[in-house]
Amino acid sequence: MAIEHRRLGKHGVLVSNLCLGTMNFGWHTSQEDSFEIMDRALELGINFFDTANVYGFGGQKGDTELIIGKWLAQGGGRRDSIVLATKVFGPMVQEGQKAEPNVASGGLSAMKIRRHCADSLRRLQTDRIDLYQMHHVDRECPWDEIWQAFDSLVKQGSVVYVGSSNFAGWDIASACQEARRRGLMGLASEQSIYNLANRTVELEVIPACRHYGMGLIPWSPLNGGLLAGALEKHKSGRRGGERVVKEIEKHRKQLEAYEGLCKELGQPPALVALAWLLHNPAVTAPIIGPRTVQQLEDAVKATEIKLEADTLRKLDAIFPGPGGEAPTAYAW
Repeated sequence: MAIEHRRLGKHGVLVSNLCLGTMNFGWHTSQEDSFEIMDRALELGINFFDTANVYGFGGQKGDTELIIGKWLAQGGGRRDSIVLATKVFGPMVQEGQKAEPNVASGGLSAMKIRRHCADSLRRLQTDRIDLYQMHHVDRECPWDEIWQAFDSLVKQGSVVYVGSSNFAGWDIASACQEARRRGLMGLASEQSIYNLANRTVELEVIPACRHYGMGLIPWSPLNGGLLAGALEKHKSGRRGGERVVKEIEKHRKQLEAYEGLCKELGQPPALVALAWLLHNPAVTAPIIGPRTVQQLEDAVKATEIKLEADTLRKLDAIFPGPGGEAPTAYAW
């Protein structure tokens, strides 16, 4: 396997070029199987694990962090072997539960950041979060308050790096400039949707990340399964969900060309989509979300695929993206 370790943007910490996403843990994947996936990820060289406090679909919010915490509690050097990332923003109130407004809604108030961090640390059974990410931007809360809260957590040792997720380019610039004004490190990374079929971040998010020396962590690298051979699976009778069927019909011509190219390359479409991201120097580590150990091992094979310049040009022709960076993408 060809797992590599690279800096998170300009920062000194080294992370694997694939990030283990855990959203399926406790939902599609049992605790026992989740433990097996995390153990195998470490064996393969993957040291970058991503989760969020709200994950726990099919159960209770926080369940995924609880599973990771139980895995870490087994010891054996697990905690020091990984760069652990989680997120804060969404409400943590369970269905039917009453809670005070300050923690029952989405947002990034200082009170909420501090309280939710303490809750995540407890569930994860650790003393620190290596990368604490804002799951979304809160444009109604002042950066004075947000950065004061994160700075306090960093100083007390609860958080090492601060990151963003789902930020626009101007949100990244605002956050970083406000951090610099206070003499703070600022954002270490941005986690955003990015794949062959959704390249909007190339307009302004990627240029902003490059300017501020931030890592880029793409989520949904397979565009919800659309780039994982969805057309071929659909033809063979594996229809998938209603959303997938609609997306297939919407992008049928592109998918026909894409899956045809993958056949020429002799590679599964899912691995080509991951390899395409890995060829982008702006990308630190795409997030993979395996439900099984086999899916994990299959995904790692993407790190061994080298896409030639001609193949990259053909992929650009099939999925042209926004035309480059703003403003030259749409203006002279």
